[in-house]
Amino acid sequence: MASQTPARRKDESLGSDVDLLEAVLKRENVLRAWERVKANKGAAGIDGRSIAETRQWLREDGWAVTREQLRAGTYRPQPVRPVQIPKPDGGVRELGIPTVLDRMIQQALLQVLTPLFDPQFSKSSYGFRPKRGAHDALRQAKQYVAEGRGWVVDLDLEKFFDRVNHDKLMTRVARRVQDSRVLGLIRSYLEAGVMKDGVCVRREDGTPQGGPLSPLLANIMLDDLDRFLEKRGHRFCRYADDCNVYVRSKRSGERVMAAMRRYLTAELSLRVNEAKSAVDRASRRKFLGYSFHRQSKLRIASKSIERLKAKVRELTRRGRSMNLQERLQVLSRYLRGWMTYFALTEAPSVLRELDKWIARRVRASVWKTWKRTRTRIRKLRSLGAGEDRVMQTANCRRGPWYIAGGSTLNAALSTAWLREQGLLKLQDRWLQLNPAR
Repeated sequence: MASQTPARRKDESLGSDVDLLEAVLKRENVLRAWERVKANKGAAGIDGRSIAETRQWLREDGWAVTREQLRAGTYRPQPVRPVQIPKPDGGVRELGIPTVLDRMIQQALLQVLTPLFDPQFSKSSYGFRPKRGAHDALRQAKQYVAEGRGWVVDLDLEKFFDRVNHDKLMTRVARRVQDSRVLGLIRSYLEAGVMKDGVCVRREDGTPQGGPLSPLLANIMLDDLDRFLEKRGHRFCRYADDCNVYVRSKRSGERVMAAMRRYLTAELSLRVNEAKSAVDRASRRKFLGYSFHRQSKLRIASKSIERLKAKVRELTRRGRSMNLQERLQVLSRYLRGWMTYFALTEAPSVLRELDKWIARRVRASVWKTWKRTRTRIRKLRSLGAGEDRVMQTANCRRGPWYIAGGSTLNAALSTAWLREQGLLKLQDRWLQLNPAR
């Protein structure tokens, strides 16, 4: 009997206690969930209530009524509001924005469920988990490639978040949660539907992206895939629905791909996106915005650089009404975050070229704001340009990009001057993040 006690305690710690919902509704847990939702800001759902309006509604007995409905199992989430955002590689991704109230309830659920599920997840799973992230996945992938696993099975799931089978997902949730009220609440969020043109469209499959609970549910669903790969001794990194398996040969990779395709179809009712999946050299594929060069060295993928340039063009276009200091502040904030993510690059030479390109883009933007010839003359003189160069440049009929590459504007709006005005230099930021380099 004594040997059975630890097993029973472990089972209780995994949520078999029927009072799991009470842990979700505990005042401290709900307040923490509210603070998280408030900090994340975000738009209103289909009820039109902002965060401030929802807070007032909750204080006016709104939460007291909702809490009792949750306890009685009669609460029904409102449909999500669809929002489309462009994907980096083209197309659009549809998000479902829950109401602020439902975001709070989902967050409260997440805070209780995460300690039950996360410790059981695979060490090779990195997405949307406490104290784990994209950099951890990239470091591990780098190690696998350095060990001689230079081929990668790059698996992309076709419309994963839209195709998750509710019954299969709930079966996996029920392995660790036995409180029927919590299970019913999770299913009600899966089936809440989407409001389109004033009509609620019922959701038969999928877990809508946009709610706090969705990433955890995705990891629960794909945990079986992780176990499938681990059981066969494979080395892999999974970040949400992005999974890379590292092998030593193309032939091995093709066998792994075929096995994964069969497993996903038969066991999880998921499809592989054949157009985006491949068995290839690791240096020819990208993973989380990076790729490899010189065997196991990380570098910024070319598509990531293209997206950076597109964003810089957007932030420096003349239509954005702001002065130079404001523009550089917004631009530098973006560049700082971008460089923080890509700090793992071991090919920093590209940063030097990007710094030149960004500075030229800013100079072209400034030149566009000097619309009149006399304004250009006055500005160039004030910046110390020689008189002969001032007249020649101010009267030049070439476009802003050409002028921005010329020696006159380069000297007047020098790199040092732009830095004084607030422009961040990517190379400097990279060195700050890699002091040992």
